[in-house]
Amino acid sequence: MDTCAQHLLLQAKQAGALKTQSLSFKSLSLSPRQQALLELLLSGALSPLTGYMGRADAASVLESMRLADGRLFPMPVSLDAPADLAASLVPGENLALRDQEGFMLAVLTVSETWQADARREASALFGLSDIDRHPGAVAYAQETAPWRIGGAIAGIALPSHADFPELRRTPAAVQSIFRRRGWRRVLGFQAHALLHNRQHAMLRQAAADIEGSILLLHSAGDALAGGPGHFAGVRCAGLFARSFPENLLLLNLLPLPSLQAGPRQALFEALIQRNHGCTHTLVALRHADPMAADASPIYPTGKAQQLVADSEAETGIVMIPETAMDYVEEKAQYVPRASVAPGMTVKDITPAECTRRLEFGLDIPDWFTPPEIAAELRAVFPPRSRQGFTIFMTGLSGAGKSTLAKILYVKFMELRSRPVTLLDGDIVRRHLSSELTFTKEHRDLNITRIGFVASEITKNGGIALCAPIAPYARARAAARALVAPHGGFVELHVATPLTVCEQRDRKGLYAKARAGVVKGVTGIDDPYEAPEHPEIRLDTTRLTPEQAAQDVLLYLEREGYLA
Repeated sequence: MDTCAQHLLLQAKQAGALKTQSLSFKSLSLSPRQQALLELLLSGALSPLTGYMGRADAASVLESMRLADGRLFPMPVSLDAPADLAASLVPGENLALRDQEGFMLAVLTVSETWQADARREASALFGLSDIDRHPGAVAYAQETAPWRIGGAIAGIALPSHADFPELRRTPAAVQSIFRRRGWRRVLGFQAHALLHNRQHAMLRQAAADIEGSILLLHSAGDALAGGPGHFAGVRCAGLFARSFPENLLLLNLLPLPSLQAGPRQALFEALIQRNHGCTHTLVALRHADPMAADASPIYPTGKAQQLVADSEAETGIVMIPETAMDYVEEKAQYVPRASVAPGMTVKDITPAECTRRLEFGLDIPDWFTPPEIAAELRAVFPPRSRQGFTIFMTGLSGAGKSTLAKILYVKFMELRSRPVTLLDGDIVRRHLSSELTFTKEHRDLNITRIGFVASEITKNGGIALCAPIAPYARARAAARALVAPHGGFVELHVATPLTVCEQRDRKGLYAKARAGVVKGVTGIDDPYEAPEHPEIRLDTTRLTPEQAAQDVLLYLEREGYLA
């Protein structure tokens, strides 16, 4: 069962000598995403890679899912970096790769650097001419730095994890457990979401089919970035694993976020599972498919299973198709969908419905998930009436955001249900972003800072009232992404027309802009991208501030945020 996967970590003596030499090396502080990829490389999970791909390998992988020498590998693995750093490096130079605290994890010996087109890469990687249809493709294009660095890696240490260290085994350690337990046939399964009774029945069925055991690889990223959801996800995975006999399933954490890249993702996961010692891999009919807005599949149904099956001779891992399971009320159990007879009562709860039930404090039945998992989810994801939330107001200067925010602040303080923080645009500019200008880059950075502060307030059960102009849709989406994992995010578009805002013009801003005294004023010579689907849209032209505040409070009551 053992594979040829090799870790890239130096012996202690060699690592010590390299640390001494590294004082003169240039450094790159890795993002959580980059650090997760480095951890996979260092541990041997991405064998046969011995470092970051060069330009020829990366291009070949995007085009044909093969390295330049012909070996099968579906995902490009190059280090993205800022232009100024990448352009300053020369072949043969050493680059220290550090975590967010400055600890050196590895040294990259540069083979080459090049400028890349992230959107073109995303189009090839996700197999889409229009990447805006795919959230993973959009995120890749937005988050990936413009330059790439290729080269071999010498590992100093794996990233440190204070959370669940006993579950963060290397591929070699996993294989050692397989040998001790006498496991010869092992089914690999990559979990990116919560697991319930349906998945339990499906895994038991698949393991029985191959007369083998199961390696459950659960995605687990950065604990600080993930917040309570991270810990709840791992604890629920532990409860799920303990519902199996000990000799049937092994749980292991893996820093592998899903790009939802369909067939490529399935093949990538299969290779990683092979490097952990698995002999079989479980592949869904619509594997790693985020589905389009109309709920139709983005990738051809069954294509992932076909790709992994066709690659068995090269990967050395056998594809097992996932068996669809349904809960049948008359049998009080999950059974293969193909065996459900006409007239039988089939029950289902979608992930979205499970989330809704948690948000509104509704029942989650035992047939759907074990009571202990439901209790864990309720403890970490309380009903909306006990969650923190952010009201993110956006609109032109003079639209009425600040006045509305102040009234809401008073209303929430009177309710005494949660701590309340007001993050008014002008106040934030004065105290948090005083050094920033009004360029697009700095405006986006200002909104990111507001989003981060709001996420911390929300995470800790408070109410954040944000009232910036926030003219750009992408920055508002970034703020939502920061807050939403920790509680409610209510985008409130104060949609007062420009003509009304100019009539009010309390700051004289529009008059100065029309006279050419100031530049870059939103709505005059800088665009305002109106929200397409805000939770609330108010025009204060004919609403008093008190009436507008009442509309907001009524919305919050309807949506369960106010008991």
